[in-house]
Amino acid sequence: MDHEKWEQLKKAMDRAHYWLLVPVFSLLLVAHWLRALRWRQLMEPMGYNPSRLNAFFAVMIGYFVNLGAPRLGEVLKCTILAKYEKIPAQKLVGTIVAERAFDVICLMLVFGLTFVFQFDIVSSLVHDYIYPLFQNKNGQTAYRKIVILAIGLIVFLVIIKVVFSRFGHINIVQKIKDILTGVWHGLISVRALKNKPLFFFYTIAIWVMYLLSTWCGFFAIDETSHLGLADALTVLAMGSVGMILSPGGIGAYALLVMETVALYHIPKEPYGQALGWLLWFGQFLSFVIFGVISFILLPRVNRQKIKVDEPTPGYTA
Repeated sequence: MDHEKWEQLKKAMDRAHYWLLVPVFSLLLVAHWLRALRWRQLMEPMGYNPSRLNAFFAVMIGYFVNLGAPRLGEVLKCTILAKYEKIPAQKLVGTIVAERAFDVICLMLVFGLTFVFQFDIVSSLVHDYIYPLFQNKNGQTAYRKIVILAIGLIVFLVIIKVVFSRFGHINIVQKIKDILTGVWHGLISVRALKNKPLFFFYTIAIWVMYLLSTWCGFFAIDETSHLGLADALTVLAMGSVGMILSPGGIGAYALLVMETVALYHIPKEPYGQALGWLLWFGQFLSFVIFGVISFILLPRVNRQKIKVDEPTPGYTA
């Protein structure tokens, strides 16, 4: 940004209502707690019943570590729970796969609901960014491009099938197959749960909390305070993509939020930009604060358990 745009952004940020970070934090905290409860429920069919606090601490530490080392947090939270709850870490990997599989499904549902409730906005996006890809120089539909794309997709699927069947012994192909198989097993693992409705309640409630925290964040900027819950659905969908594209969503999240709210006739700079960074900062700060607190409290809460598990000095079996 040049100096003028930077000054405009600073003014917009100075006028923001930062006290709204409190309800945003609260909603995100509830979402993180529900995620810990859902993860804990996935361990029940294996015969493990870890404490709710330990599951929550592990989830928050995982989020915190992911900010600097993407995906390492998933490994670390399994390791932490394995240490304090005596659960084999390798058995926890399957539960992580199951969680991520359902998160992908939920994200797809969010996009589906966005298409239903924000049809005009989605149509505008398609018309402005996607439809031109299938037009010729005269602005008419290029059917040749569509046919080529369809043929290319069919050829791609055939190639994938051939590679999997003939070259399955190659290490990288085997790893891809294992990932796809793991996602499928994660999805069907829910059949073993004792209380399936509770699992789906947790899943829906997590994303409802995300939606409400996004909507609450709109009120931090006066120029976006008129946006409604349906608009928050669109921002949540695009913001979620931003969280996937870059570590912790830095840069990508704010950019996609800025581009999305511009569809509601809100100036990208500075208001859309300010909203994007505020929403991202709220999530980032929640990961940092709750993650650091979890790092501190985890050994303290489990101090007595560690003492019990430690062998008595001088004792030999």
